Amino acid sequence: MALEVYNSESRCKEPLVPMENNTVRMYTCGPTVYNFAHIGNFRAYTFEDVLRRVIQFNGYGVKQVMNLTDVDDKTIRGSRQSGKPLKEYTAPYIAAFFTDLKTLNVQSAEVYPAATDHIPEMIDLIKRLFDRGLAYQSDDGSIYFSVAKLPGYGRLAHLDRENLRAGARVAQDEYEKESYGDFALWKGWDENDGDVVWDSPWGCGRPGWHLECSAMSMKYLGETFDLHTGGIDNLFPHHENEIAQAEGATGKLFVKTWMHCAHLRVNGEKMSKSLGNFFTLRDLLEKGYTGREIRYVLINAHYRQPLNFTFDALAAARVSLARIDECTDALTERAAGAAAAATPDWAAQALQTFTDAVNDDLNLPEAFAALFALVRDANKAMLTPGFGSGDAAAALAVFDAMDGVLGLVRFGRKQPGDELPSEIAALVEARAEARKNKQWAESDRLRDELAAKGWEVRDSKEGQKIRKL
Repeated sequence: MALEVYNSESRCKEPLVPMENNTVRMYTCGPTVYNFAHIGNFRAYTFEDVLRRVIQFNGYGVKQVMNLTDVDDKTIRGSRQSGKPLKEYTAPYIAAFFTDLKTLNVQSAEVYPAATDHIPEMIDLIKRLFDRGLAYQSDDGSIYFSVAKLPGYGRLAHLDRENLRAGARVAQDEYEKESYGDFALWKGWDENDGDVVWDSPWGCGRPGWHLECSAMSMKYLGETFDLHTGGIDNLFPHHENEIAQAEGATGKLFVKTWMHCAHLRVNGEKMSKSLGNFFTLRDLLEKGYTGREIRYVLINAHYRQPLNFTFDALAAARVSLARIDECTDALTERAAGAAAAATPDWAAQALQTFTDAVNDDLNLPEAFAALFALVRDANKAMLTPGFGSGDAAAALAVFDAMDGVLGLVRFGRKQPGDELPSEIAALVEARAEARKNKQWAESDRLRDELAAKGWEVRDSKEGQKIRKL
């Protein structure tokens, strides 16, 4: 089946087909770099990574733009409290964000524009809104968007336009749906901004948060593009206001398809520092979990359903990944570098089920079921006399095809040719010597020491087999 996704605007599934050049132009809302990103943020970023991979799985190219919000209410407040210039304050969090993406095996976007590098584009966008009669200046020097003057405002969030309060203004970057009204495009400087300020035709100030994404997305993707994603909390007001700014300036459709992922909860509750259930990726790594295990939990749910993140789920992920590893290790040993034979029927069926699942609005629970059906059937097939090296290679090719979407099977695994850490290699060699000398107690001790360091050693006719746990 062709790739279909749920469009938040139309509220129904629609085919996702590139508008031009066989490439999906995709904008994803990135981090506000005032702190380390938390696992709720990474629920959105891993959803967007799987979406990107599914698009590629279907043979399309992707041009993805993910912004870095390095100027807004939060970053300015953090900068002033720390006594550091804005760029100096945000730089460590930007670096940490890219490290975290690598830890979770998230593919890189093509462009990561920072808001502070695109102020001229934002000023030009405001000028266009003035030219179309949609922007006005308030007494304090700020520029606002007049929502009542734009037909169709509120269509993404399905707002009741009769309740829009003409002339009511919302100055802060983030606000609730009940606060809808004219929103700030440009904020006139005040003492709370400190030295964060730019010149403009309307006086000194800085851009509103919503303006940043409209300006940067259109610069890199064009005035109309295929796909815009983010967390459901960004649907209103942020994405609604993006539409207003872009379409108000151009008179063209801004985005063809909108996709939003649901919230993440921890142990069934909203994540909160006061509840002690607020975790950054670093917090979980310090507890001994791996990026691979965390990624497994974050993507093993339907993106439009709330995700309940628990430590039990992380423990279960470790067990499930071990099942996959044992199967693929056995297949790799059986394949012994042989060319793939014709794909066995059971493997072809698993791949078809997997394909149908991911193309049905990223149905990851069904996709994981297909993956484990492949594990089950591969384990059965390896017990049959006629299963040869070519069959094993063909089954591995199916695992690799699925892994192009999941990013889990090979990620974080020792691959053929990888060198063991010198400390581990020395222990393995010592254990081999102990077994040669029939020093079984020493052999067991070294096996336990390896396990404590995260490595499993198994004995076979060919000698010791070692793998990272």
